[in-house]
Amino acid sequence: MRLRQLVLCAGLALALTACGKRESADDRSPSAAPASASAPTAAAQQAIVQQKAAEQAADLPSKITRMNEDGSETVEDVPSDSGAHNPLLAAVASTIATASAASTNGPTLWQEGVNYTRLVPAQPTQVPTGQVEVLEFFWYACPHCYAIDPMVESWKKTKPSYISFSRVHVMWNEGHRSLARMYYALDTMGKLDQLHGEVFKEIHVNGNPLIAADPNNAAESERIQTAFVTKHGISESDFKKAYHSFAVETALQRADELVQRYRVEGVPTFVINGKYVADVRSADGQERLMSLVGDLAAQEHKH
Repeated sequence: MRLRQLVLCAGLALALTACGKRESADDRSPSAAPASASAPTAAAQQAIVQQKAAEQAADLPSKITRMNEDGSETVEDVPSDSGAHNPLLAAVASTIATASAASTNGPTLWQEGVNYTRLVPAQPTQVPTGQVEVLEFFWYACPHCYAIDPMVESWKKTKPSYISFSRVHVMWNEGHRSLARMYYALDTMGKLDQLHGEVFKEIHVNGNPLIAADPNNAAESERIQTAFVTKHGISESDFKKAYHSFAVETALQRADELVQRYRVEGVPTFVINGKYVADVRSADGQERLMSLVGDLAAQEHKH
């Protein structure tokens, strides 16, 4: 009985990584072990190189026979060609080991197909030349998006200037769409910095879902959201104007296109420069995910 409880607890811990489109993304098969667990260390790689050099040296003759002018033969010892005594082999071994050690730093710490997925073909981005686009697909009512949001906000303040970051609110049903409309209305009004965190808090701390009991009742959802923003000092008329504006309709359409283009089935999901997709599960943790995003973005910037 105790073993069964432990198994259930372990399964629950693995499940708490994303919110899915139709059902919890917890049911997706877990990714393979992180790179740090499967990739050989630099020390191990260097040992392998040195061992191979020694094996090669062992195959060399230990003596050679030279012919003299008078027709006689002279047998001479050949110095050992192990990596420790042969300068050439030692240099080659050192170079390979150094390169191997260097390859474990930076983005190569992450394994393609394990920690992130490469998109083929890569998708076009909407950022200026020299900028790297990073998109976070999220949903206000997702507890995992709420959990990682403070870390994302902190990362935004310290990220390199070449990273152009933006969020994309998913719209898998009418409830999602109502929250997305509020998100883009606040964005259009320039009020996201003020209320983005408050929206998360209202839903996950105060228990107000900010949508109607019937998610298809868009008018009631709008009324609930209007009451919320006015409580935070935003004009009701200004909010309603933005809520139904052409700018918001355009943003909603683009968000829909991006979700379909990248086939987003769970949130939070990050897309780096239209080429790579990663989430908390693939990166093996929230902090690792943000590090992965930064490393892949830096790699793209170099290219």
